[in-house]
Amino acid sequence: MIAEFGAFALALALALALLQAAASGAGRLLRSPVLAGAGQGAAFASTGAVAVAFGALIWAFVVSDFSVSNVALNSHTAKPLFYRVAGAWGSHEGSLLLWCLVMTAFGAVLALGRGLPFGLKTSAVAVQGGLNALFLAFTVFTSNAFTRLDPAPVQGASLNPLLQDPALAIHPPMLYLGYVGFSVCFSLAVAALIEGRVDPAWGRWVRPWALASWVFLTIGIALGSFWAYYELGWGGWWFWDPVENASFLPWLAGAALLHSAIVTEKRGALAGWTVFLALMAFTFSMLGAFLVRSGVLTSVHAFAVDPERGMLLLAILGVAAGAAFALFAWRAPGLPKGGVFAPVSRESSLVLNNLFLSAAAATVLLGTLYPLMLEAVTGETISVGPPYFNLTFTPLMAVALIILPAGPLLAWKRADLKGVVQRLTLAFAVAMAAALIALFVFDPMKAMAAAGIGLGVWLIAGAWPSWPNASGCSGRPAPRCGGG
Repeated sequence: MIAEFGAFALALALALALLQAAASGAGRLLRSPVLAGAGQGAAFASTGAVAVAFGALIWAFVVSDFSVSNVALNSHTAKPLFYRVAGAWGSHEGSLLLWCLVMTAFGAVLALGRGLPFGLKTSAVAVQGGLNALFLAFTVFTSNAFTRLDPAPVQGASLNPLLQDPALAIHPPMLYLGYVGFSVCFSLAVAALIEGRVDPAWGRWVRPWALASWVFLTIGIALGSFWAYYELGWGGWWFWDPVENASFLPWLAGAALLHSAIVTEKRGALAGWTVFLALMAFTFSMLGAFLVRSGVLTSVHAFAVDPERGMLLLAILGVAAGAAFALFAWRAPGLPKGGVFAPVSRESSLVLNNLFLSAAAATVLLGTLYPLMLEAVTGETISVGPPYFNLTFTPLMAVALIILPAGPLLAWKRADLKGVVQRLTLAFAVAMAAALIALFVFDPMKAMAAAGIGLGVWLIAGAWPSWPNASGCSGRPAPRCGGG
């Protein structure tokens, strides 16, 4: 009975998400606070309904209700309670339900937001409701976690033993908090395009969401990498597995978004680029969901091998991202250009940072999707692995990391490059010493490892001079910060 109650709650959440989108959209068109309030109430109710459904699924795993297909395929009575609970998101259906829970919860937090202009907030809540409805509909009609088995098996098949690990049990929730957090940035970007408002205040509203999403995604990726290192014996923290690359793409786009949003917030510049990155970050998240669940990529991380459901996910990606980028193409020419700045300035350093991160994301995207495109067009199968990424991605990021410590030391509008170089001299000396020591301790044949250690020390030591000036003034009194 609990499973049926969960299925009902999930269907109710879909109806409420549709109400959220419709009421909020109508409230924006009619400038009606009553309809806008109804949309916000629907956002809270939809979150509650998905939470009830997810709680029902957790209960089914805890009590080992093998009449539920998802439990029978992913649990076992001999499993510890921790892994029985983690089994709830260890499958395609359960993980999608977790995705929907995080997405609706973030939509509710967005609806609670204070200080947002009426039009921008209402439009963003409407867009978030539309995204919720798309993924809830996919879950209800194609990936329901509460399907019954008759007759029920006596014992379950258990979760893949490779996945029964504390790091990997926590990995999906952290990953989804990052993946889905970018949906709010996406909704705020679409709302800004609808309203024609991309200003420093908008950058200030987007940046906390970008930062929180990026931090959670970083934690999730780190946990997955650590698990892969000691469980699969890959010989490195990152082996360019295509499914892991699918999570790396939104991380790169999110890092670029976070830096670009700072320029928009502080100086009102790069408005169009920040909106583009906000759309791209969640688009990469949806692309990752498609790659992991469609069966087009083979990996121990993949949740499902189901081309039919994969095509539906691709359709969701096409509808959501296609509509958003079409709107961007229409409204981008009218977005504000922002203030001017010198070639040597904090703005310029952040633009350079974005160029490197975007180029790095492009190389990862090409290396991940090229084998799929080639097979689809010619039928030829190839694999793209570490040699390609080492030749393309590594040099880009090495240069980006070398120049990274200089950015926080530069002033807004116009900076003194010579002074920044002088402040980083000691950090450079410490980094070189660390690299030489590592080269001597390890082996001259492991020069790349020594260079990596030196680069890491450079980042830490290079960040030290900027810590006392985290406000962004680079040691100058506030009136002379080039503020803005």
